Amino acid sequence: MFKYIVYFILLGNIIYARPLYTFGNISVNHLNWSKSTQEKTNHKDFNYLEIEGGAGYNWGEFYGFIDIENPSKNYTNETSENLRYIIKPIFDINIANNFAFHIQDYYFKSKNFYVNNLIYGISYKYSSSNFWFRPAIGLHYQDSTYYSGENGYMLRWALNYDFTIKGNKLSISQWHEMELDRKKEHYQFSDGNKNGTNGALSFWWHINKKFSTGIQYRYADHKLGYNSYQHAYIYSLKYNF
Repeated sequence: MFKYIVYFILLGNIIYARPLYTFGNISVNHLNWSKSTQEKTNHKDFNYLEIEGGAGYNWGEFYGFIDIENPSKNYTNETSENLRYIIKPIFDINIANNFAFHIQDYYFKSKNFYVNNLIYGISYKYSSSNFWFRPAIGLHYQDSTYYSGENGYMLRWALNYDFTIKGNKLSISQWHEMELDRKKEHYQFSDGNKNGTNGALSFWWHINKKFSTGIQYRYADHKLGYNSYQHAYIYSLKYNF
């Protein structure tokens, strides 16, 4: 109940406050798992649609996305091949001196599995004209099909660097999350370790104001239900609005 009260307050601020900046896009994406990953896991390649956006305000920043994985398929009993949904909102509420209260939620839903990972803690932001970096640390509460309760804590960061080569506008970005000291009741039947890593490193070419394309290196270790290193490449085309 607490998280929904927080979301209601934060969304109220977003609706009624005047943004300093906004951005948004819709993209089509193809995720291609490596051969070694497919040999070790039940992961299957898939397509997904994503709506992504964010805004900055006097009180802080908001970022979020909604993914529809395997949009052309129906629910089945096979999680790796069925229709799935992901929602991830992130709020950073200013405290002082570039520090902020950080709250994020990751919600994944398929026919036979769901997980809701809530993180709440502190973040810091460094920014210049073409670079920003935001690390954060927070407590981790999980609600899922197989485990619900406190589940250690998370150390994460996100960054972006913009640059130009021969008139082409390019950028490098990354999100990286480390789940630490997870409960044994959670990891012993899936991720196999009390610590896990999850993230992606991306390279983007901003063709013009409306279109961007990029490739992302997606990685995870003792995460996504397996006790091994997993990696994939994601090929994306974005329409910016």
